[in-house]
Amino acid sequence: MRLDGARDGDVPGDNDAVAPSFDLADRRLTAAVLHDMNADVVALQEVHDQATLDYFHDRLLMRTGLAPYPHRSCLPGNDGKGRNLALLSRIAPVSIRSHAALRPADLGLPPAADQPAERPVFCRDCLEVDLPGLTLYICHFKAPYPDAAAAFPTRRTEALGLRALIERRFASPLEAMWLILGDLNEPDARAPLSDKAIAPLLNGFAVDLLERRPQGQRWSYYETQHDTYSRPDALLASPALAAAFPHAMPRLVREGMGREAAAYPGPRLHGVGAHRPHASDHAAIVVDLDPNDPGAA
Repeated sequence: MRLDGARDGDVPGDNDAVAPSFDLADRRLTAAVLHDMNADVVALQEVHDQATLDYFHDRLLMRTGLAPYPHRSCLPGNDGKGRNLALLSRIAPVSIRSHAALRPADLGLPPAADQPAERPVFCRDCLEVDLPGLTLYICHFKAPYPDAAAAFPTRRTEALGLRALIERRFASPLEAMWLILGDLNEPDARAPLSDKAIAPLLNGFAVDLLERRPQGQRWSYYETQHDTYSRPDALLASPALAAAFPHAMPRLVREGMGREAAAYPGPRLHGVGAHRPHASDHAAIVVDLDPNDPGAA
């Protein structure tokens, strides 16, 4: 088990000798954010392993007074640094399937440019989680750093692979109930569709639920070194799911982000610092698929 803080190592302050002293505070803030969200199903990224997930749940999350998550899963992916995808759920999954081992040829795709044919489609994984009436595709795509142009083909292959998975799974994908969620690492949501690596998932195939929020209220990430705000994180719903819940409005929970993200003027959790301690450098995103939605089918 390895329980460290919310530090990616891409900011100088995440690597100095003092950085580990903030780790437990970071994780307590993460627990506080999840307590405030009180979601029945939680998708997590960059979790080291099952033991770490269980420790976080039992020793930190439960001490906030939150109702427990009896169904917890963290499967090993391809990252090699223990940055795996994970699930916390109060709803018993019908199944949880890793796609870490998939190669492009398994899905009828060519390898990404300049990549060997045996390189997996997903840099980390794609967890396919079947819940009663809904299938989740939890993803964390290749980051566009340090070379955005070099990362583009890999992330495009991930998007093509995810679409192929959905099309193989459902006879009528646009009419099925599924949701893609996670950090798709698209650096500029305002870029033309042709410039987006995740274009195969858009343009009628899925509905970006964050587009339901007003302009200027969609950002989920603050990049400190360039003082920029973006939304690499996504909730992409099948057209059927989006139509079934027309009033489902994603909420971005920024109270655990560092105070350096000054575009958020609201309150912070007690203990949040300028950069650290923080729950994450990403906002948490929650959406309520309420069966009492007046427009729900």
